[in-house]
Amino acid sequence: MTKRPALLFPPLFLLSACAVGPNYERPKVAPPPAFRGAEGAAQQASLADLPWWQVFKDDRLTELVKTALTNNYDLQIAVSRVEQARQLAAQARSQYFPQIGYDAHLSAGQNQFISGPALSNSGSQGFFLALATASWEADLWGRIRRLNEAAKAQYLGTEEARRGVMLSLVSDVSNAYYSLLGLQRQLEIALETVNSFDQTRMLFTQRLEGGVSSQLPVSRATAVQATAAGQALELQRQIAITENQISVLLGQNPGAIETRAKLLESTVPPDVPAGLPSALMERRPDIREAEQNIRAANAQIGVATAEFFPKIGLTTFFGKLSTPLEDVSLGRTNAWSVGMNMTGPIFQGGNLKANKRHAVAAWEEAKLHYQQTALNAFQDVSNALISREKYDGIRNEQAKAVTSYEEAFRLASMRYDQGFSSYYEVLEAQQLLYPAEQALALTEINRRLVIIQLYKALGGGWNLTDAQFTSAGLPSTTPRGTAPNPTP
Repeated sequence: MTKRPALLFPPLFLLSACAVGPNYERPKVAPPPAFRGAEGAAQQASLADLPWWQVFKDDRLTELVKTALTNNYDLQIAVSRVEQARQLAAQARSQYFPQIGYDAHLSAGQNQFISGPALSNSGSQGFFLALATASWEADLWGRIRRLNEAAKAQYLGTEEARRGVMLSLVSDVSNAYYSLLGLQRQLEIALETVNSFDQTRMLFTQRLEGGVSSQLPVSRATAVQATAAGQALELQRQIAITENQISVLLGQNPGAIETRAKLLESTVPPDVPAGLPSALMERRPDIREAEQNIRAANAQIGVATAEFFPKIGLTTFFGKLSTPLEDVSLGRTNAWSVGMNMTGPIFQGGNLKANKRHAVAAWEEAKLHYQQTALNAFQDVSNALISREKYDGIRNEQAKAVTSYEEAFRLASMRYDQGFSSYYEVLEAQQLLYPAEQALALTEINRRLVIIQLYKALGGGWNLTDAQFTSAGLPSTTPRGTAPNPTP
């Protein structure tokens, strides 16, 4: 009895194989004990723990953000990239399994083999070949495992990038929305100022017509009124551009955006804890994405290392091979084979060493990018905290200035009516009041925008599932604080 070759193979493929290359370790980053600009001692609670719709409780803003999370094209592109990475991970996983295929040929003729001429017996005509083939690589050195590790990390990296796009989208829509409210407030001030200057101009005109004044105050009042009117038109231009920006974020054609609230009606959250800097490493999507990129680069070092070792695998086929065609039904036309193959490098002119060095350099780049991303995150949070504190102080001082300028304008107008001051005092008071009011309005905008910046910098909404994030509170079975880690 003839023993089949498969029985002669040693149980090489049943051995427990190791994966060459370094195992992943998170690079060290030294977070500060507390964020610069944070008030009081560092605490676990963070503004990022709040869902985004509770940062500013504005129903209209919530509607806009939900629409953007559904229709925005940048987010849809990010979702497409996730799907691409998922399928690349599935391709890498397929290398664990045998690759099974088939091969079939059928031809008729004389002195031919398959589709080419060949000298054969004069009576031989036709050719038939039908085989099922299979091949499999034994992952002795962990090359396939490292490939899968890299592919999975790249997939998870795209997931984190998608979450980052979602957070950025919430931030961008909120920024544009409050900028729009602020511009509308500035336009109100500008139109009120235009009307005030117009009343002053009419007063000076009446005095000119009454022969108690000259043309000079009328010309000065007309000039400042025209200047304010021009600034009002500029604000209208900015409003239209901001509305177009919001429309595009919503995935819609440029158009007007309905707003129901006014800037000063939206309250600024009084308490904005920053949380612990160490927790930021686990919450910011860009930091988590950068870490997945390190993991992928680390695995690629193992892939490059495995290329130094031989690839060992099994190949087999089974089927029918017959020429001439009439012998196809005979038992002697059966064909089968089971074999082992081994391929490996001997000399490649330094190609393999260069490939590994390239992988190591790519890992070093990914590590430095991760550390820089973390450092930038600490800076973002600190900048927002400091800005928030200073904006509150600036707002208080500017409010005092506006109150004082309003009183100065009232007194100057009264003195002018009574003939105790010149027109210059009235115009000067008006001209000083207008920029002070605009500056206060701009600070009110910034006080709200900095909260959005802080929320984004802290990785806001990190504990929300995708369903909760996009639907503003849909119940989920995922526990609060559990970051989902999908696997390909």
